[in-house]
Amino acid sequence: MVKILIADDHTIVREGLKQILAEVPDWVVAGEASHGFEVTEKLKRKHFDIVMLDISMPDKSGLDILKEIKSKKPKLPVLILSVHPEEQYAIRVLKAGASGYLTKDSAPEELIKAIRIALQGRKYVSSSLAEKLALDLESDIEGPLHERLSDREYQVLCLIARGKTVNQIAKELFLSPKTISTFRTRILEKMNMKTNAELIQYAIKNSLVD
Repeated sequence: MVKILIADDHTIVREGLKQILAEVPDWVVAGEASHGFEVTEKLKRKHFDIVMLDISMPDKSGLDILKEIKSKKPKLPVLILSVHPEEQYAIRVLKAGASGYLTKDSAPEELIKAIRIALQGRKYVSSSLAEKLALDLESDIEGPLHERLSDREYQVLCLIARGKTVNQIAKELFLSPKTISTFRTRILEKMNMKTNAELIQYAIKNSLVD
């Protein structure tokens, strides 16, 4: 029996996923979590064969949760689900150890296929993302500016691009406003920009915000 942990802060999403997974014999949703701390606690207390993790959790980002999971259980497959398009997070989560990245509007058949691949210890990559990766490998051109950023800097960039203030970002990421300001300074330096307006314009142009 394959035991699955679903981590998503929206009850309706968890219920929808359970209905899809119930169609597969020998698969069972053995646990649910609505925030990051709950994911950690459930993994301490119980064995799971795979985790389905939302990238946007209320108390910490899915990227941070993923890194925690992989540091403690490196062989546990983690499949990332997100409302955000692949351009925003797919490559980052794969580099951080995720077994795959799926948008929430993916077909049920694709979800089941991704889980099967992850359970085999392989990486699930959609056809569109595979094409992008292939093009990146073929190109001699330096990658986009935002790929120079650390994961935390990238998070801060996306939040700035969504119009959040330094204090709002600090509260969301459980960091001090001073730390967020430092990240903002580093982001501007690495991307050769001077203002938030430039960052926002760049993020929109490169589909980093919805």
